[in-house]
This record gives sequence, structure tokens and C-alpha cells, in this order.
Amino acid sequence: MLLSLICGVRDAAVPLRLSRGLTATEKKLAEYKCNTNEAIQLKLVRFPEDLEDENTTFNPEYSHQVFGDDEVAFGYKGLKILLYYIAGNLSTLFRIEYSSRVNEKFDCVEADDVESKIREIIPPGFCTNTDDFVSLLEKEVNFKPFGMLLHTYSIHNEEAGEDITYQIYKADMTCPGFREYHERLQTFLMWFIETASFIDVDDERWNYFLVFEKYNKDGATLFATVGYMTVYNYYVYPDKTRPRVSQMLILPPFQGEGHGAQLLETVHRYYMSSPTVLDITAEDPSENYVKLRDFVLVKLCQDLVCFSPVKLMQGFSQEMVTEAQQKLKINKQHTRRVYEILRLRATNMGDAEQSRSYRLDVKRRLIGPYKKKQRELAKMRRCLRPEEMTNQLNQIDLNLQREQLEESFQQLVSDYRRVLERLAQA
Repeated sequence: MLLSLICGVRDAAVPLRLSRGLTATEKKLAEYKCNTNEAIQLKLVRFPEDLEDENTTFNPEYSHQVFGDDEVAFGYKGLKILLYYIAGNLSTLFRIEYSSRVNEKFDCVEADDVESKIREIIPPGFCTNTDDFVSLLEKEVNFKPFGMLLHTYSIHNEEAGEDITYQIYKADMTCPGFREYHERLQTFLMWFIETASFIDVDDERWNYFLVFEKYNKDGATLFATVGYMTVYNYYVYPDKTRPRVSQMLILPPFQGEGHGAQLLETVHRYYMSSPTVLDITAEDPSENYVKLRDFVLVKLCQDLVCFSPVKLMQGFSQEMVTEAQQKLKINKQHTRRVYEILRLRATNMGDAEQSRSYRLDVKRRLIGPYKKKQRELAKMRRCLRPEEMTNQLNQIDLNLQREQLEESFQQLVSDYRRVLERLAQA
């Protein structure tokens, strides 16, 4: 009876519970559940010895888009899903290892087809054995970045005791070999962006910005992939475009080193030079992206005349909106955040009057949604019966609204201070 129940439920990764607890069979099946975020092992390989070096391995943050919401693969013990990439051109080694797998002794229960799931997202042409992969690694010296060089910068590496050089390029699908390279690169999105999807590369309105590290190997200069950004150029009537950042990823081995800020600032500067660009936006930005954008835009705006301390203390102005849009391609909403951050820097929060003025200025913006609710209530009074109106009013706690407004303000100030701290260190 138990086995027939298990056969009727395909996802044996969730064992059935009876009132007396797990049976021996259920306990056995539970041993064959593997967390795919731990099972997937990623590497960016520069040297053959990296293959055996656990310090070069990193794991996904997400795997639900491939293995379902539970992020579990069933049917294996000791499952390892190896996805190793050559650091520059991202040629791939894909192999599956495990210590044991369910077999016919578990009637009607089959192991998940892990290989097919991975094959759905990685392009064909990958290696399945180490020797072939190492042979490709020897040819990595021939790999060069795609497209046009936009920016070169250096970051000091404490461990290496030297400055390391990085370069940012703009590429498109006309670059020889870039289409195949991008197919390999975009697979990382599935593991590190929660709602990632692949883009239509045949649409010519996409721009691609790539970050590479320059490094030496046996006296030759090689390049390692660091991260990338995709930007879609939307049409704005009658003769403008609005570039929208769609995807941005710095690979885990390079995170926390400042590459995201370098990439975003370089992209902004690229579009700033175009008279046909109206402003630059982002598609469904994450909280981390918003913080990064705040830092980059404040860095760009701080030297504009309209953001001088004297003008900041006079309040948000149309001059700020116009100058930021015309010179830096920043829209009004983002300009307002820049103003609030820079005004915080110019404000002596220990001075009661300056502090009160800043608080009221920011809260006047934050209170917008609450005022909208009040306008809706005014309309309701004209069309609702008294008892219906009472129900609506009961849902609105004015004291709670004030508390929420204060919490929002304090959170903003905390976020703004972190931006200013980073700016002071830049």
C-alpha cells in the first residue's frame, strides 16, 4: 500500500508521513534528496590546478528556475553537478557525479533527470571529460575581449600585493564569436538572479557591456570574464531613446571589489555622450542595484553647480532636474534621490533647525501615497453610506501612518549615510 501511494506522487522528494511517523522506506527515500544549491559546483578556471582546488569553487544563490521551488534533486546520494568554465571564453565542462542512485528496488520511483535539466540552459558544445577541457584551456591565450574598449581601471589586490587591471568593453552580435560566448555567459543568470530570463539576442536594440580582468600566464597576457550588463534601447517619441538596464551581474569571485560601480558609471558615461538619449532607467531594479545606482549618480552629480551646498539648502529645484537630465541623462525621480543624499551631507543634523528642515523636506515626498489615500476617502464620502464610510475609516489608523512615515524616513537616512560613507572612501 505504501509503495503504491509513493508511486502516485511523482515528487518523492517530499516523503509521505503516516500517523506513526516515517517508515523505513520513507527514511531511505529521504536520504536521496539533494539540495541543488549545494550540489552545483561552479568554477572559473585559469590553470589546470584550479580543477582540484576547492578554493576556486563557488555555488549558486538560486536554482529554483531549473530544479523547482524546493531547489531539490531526488534520486542521488553525494550528488555533484560540476559546471566548470574557462575563465575567459567560458568554454564549459559539465559532469555529474554521485556516490549512489535509486534503482529498481524502489518500485515506481525514478531519479530526477538532472542532466536534461542542465542541458536545457547550457548551450551545446560543452566538454564531458577533463582531458578535453584542459586541451581547450591551453588555447585560452588566443582569447581576446569582444567589441570596443570603453574604460580601463585598476584595483589593488591585497592578497597578490599588486594592482590588477580591468577593462570594460561594449559589444554586439556582429562581433565574431560573441553570440556563442554570450550563450555561455548568460547561464550564470539562472544561478544568481532570482527572476532571470534569457533575452532575444536577434533584437538589435540590445547593447552588451563586458568587464574583463587582465592577468599573466607564462609570460602572456590573458583575460578573465568578471561580469556584464545588458541594456535595451527603448524608442521615445519623436527622436529619442531611453536605455533601460535589464541584467547586471558581477560573478561571485569578483563581488565586493567595486566592479559594479565601475561598470554602471562607464555605461552612464557612454550614453551621456549621445544627444539622442533622453535618460537611463532600469527594469525592476533590486534593492542592491538601487543602492549601487545611488552611489554612482551622487558621484556624477556632486560637482554640478546646481548641487552646491548653498543651492541644496534652498530645496529641490527645476534647475537640478534640467541639469542632471541634460548633462548626465538622469531622470527626475533619480535626481530627487541624489538631491536628498547630497543635502543630507550638507546638513548639520546636530542643528535642530537644519535637521527639522531636512526631515520635513524628505517627509513631504514620502507622504505622497498617504495624501492619495486621503483624496480617495474624500471621494468616498460623496458616494458611500455612513456605515460603509465608517468601515473604510476604521482601516486607516492615523497614528500607524505617522509611525510608518517615520520608519521610512529613518531607513532612508540610514541608506543615504551608507552612500555618503562609500563616497568619502572613493
